Amino acid sequence: MKKGGPFLALAAAETLSLSGTRLSTIAIPWLVLSTTGSPVLTGLTAMMEMLPYVAAKALSGPLIDRVGPKRIAVVCDIASVAVVMLVPMLDWFGLLGMPLLLPVVFAMGVLRGPSDAAKQAMVPDIAELAAVPIERVTGVVGAIERLASTAGAAGAGALIGLIGPGQALVVNAITFAAAALIVGVGIPGLRSMSELRDAPEARPGGMSSYLGDLREGWRFLRGDAVLVSIVIMVATTNLLDQAYHAVLLPVWTQSSGHGPELLGAMFSAFTGASIAGAAIAAAIGERMPRLMVYTVAFLLTGFPRFLVIALDAPLSLIFLTLTIAGFASGFLNPILSAVIFERIPKPLTGRVTAMNAALCFALIPFGGLVGGALISMIGLAAALSLTGLAYLAATLFPLALKSFRGFYKPITQS
Repeated sequence: MKKGGPFLALAAAETLSLSGTRLSTIAIPWLVLSTTGSPVLTGLTAMMEMLPYVAAKALSGPLIDRVGPKRIAVVCDIASVAVVMLVPMLDWFGLLGMPLLLPVVFAMGVLRGPSDAAKQAMVPDIAELAAVPIERVTGVVGAIERLASTAGAAGAGALIGLIGPGQALVVNAITFAAAALIVGVGIPGLRSMSELRDAPEARPGGMSSYLGDLREGWRFLRGDAVLVSIVIMVATTNLLDQAYHAVLLPVWTQSSGHGPELLGAMFSAFTGASIAGAAIAAAIGERMPRLMVYTVAFLLTGFPRFLVIALDAPLSLIFLTLTIAGFASGFLNPILSAVIFERIPKPLTGRVTAMNAALCFALIPFGGLVGGALISMIGLAAALSLTGLAYLAATLFPLALKSFRGFYKPITQS
């Protein structure tokens, strides 16, 4: 197999699965909002997917290290096909309501968490296969992820407007099936490249060993001050982003008299511009001053997005702001991923990356509820302003911590 083969396979699988996921993140909130008219129920639905997503991702780490990331990704994506198809099937028969939608959304989160964690755990070995700096691999993956999100968002708005949000999820099921096939055929068993003496399966199996693996990952993560600082900052901004994406922006779109097409176009403007940022990060990421770029990018990515919507600015200014914010955001994940992977010993990759990602996502399940509750209590404009200011504070706070100064100092791995 050529050196670039596994990387291309991972990139293609991520493109498909993320395009489908972006479709579902627009279709499901729009489905709930259009049928119930309730921002609170819209937020509750988002929580019902993200809460199990976070828990399943955190708990999947030892299994990824034991079984291998490829098997976990393939099995979860295949199972996701069946679960996602329940939504259009129930819609066809006129049975789709909140009592049935919520359990389906819950199951979607349970399966997506381990699948995403497994794909992320493949990155260090694939970078090693390709013999390139990890910033380059994470930058290219980030650009492809954003391209997938852009296409998914643009396509989602048009598709939902054409056939309805429930039926649009058929495409989501197809993308999961294609991703499973590509990972199964195009990526080798990456665990074979690790030294067998370090592999977790060399130890006795059973629940006690599984819990021991989980504790080992947790001890390493909490003992690294830089990783802890990243988790706190990203978890807070993810909470606010979820409130923005799942509730605040859809409610503003609907209340302004627009349809899902505009919502999809706004997501596309943001993610489309982020492709350019991620591409630059991929090209020169190893030479950039990480902490400075990371901080400036977060400042541009956060507060301005909330402010222009709160002020009900003209659409031209909104799209300009989203474009600038998206470009800046393209630098974030490549730098973050490189820092995280460099600090984790290879035998702990699955456990620590899964737990780190899960903690960063831990507050997302409550973002929709926060957004819905704030709208109900203080109104849409005030809710947007408050969440934007909270985003700004969360971005600036870590700079006061001495531990964050180690952001740019990778740990030398043996």
